[in-house]
Amino acid sequence: MYAIIKHGSKQYRVSVGDELKLDRFEAEKKSNVELSEVLAINDKELKVGSPFIAGAKVILEVITHGKDKKVVIYKKRRRKDSKLKRGFRRQFTRVLVKDIQGA
Repeated sequence: MYAIIKHGSKQYRVSVGDELKLDRFEAEKKSNVELSEVLAINDKELKVGSPFIAGAKVILEVITHGKDKKVVIYKKRRRKDSKLKRGFRRQFTRVLVKDIQGA
């Protein structure tokens, strides 16, 4: 059994027991969070919402918050003596999928 959920502007395929790195959101460690933006559920047959399945939800447990490795953005324009170097570290929330409840 798996579900496709939407969090932020991204979509994830999740099963019970999976660990995910989602964009950071405010929640206490060891707390449960319910996501109701479920796009599809596959449990022997595929149910697809338009856009979401009414009554379906995925229960997540927050494990920790953190920062990813640094991503470097480097732009160079040839023969122009122009270059730009920037970087950032994405903040994330690591979660564990506890349960998938379909309608």
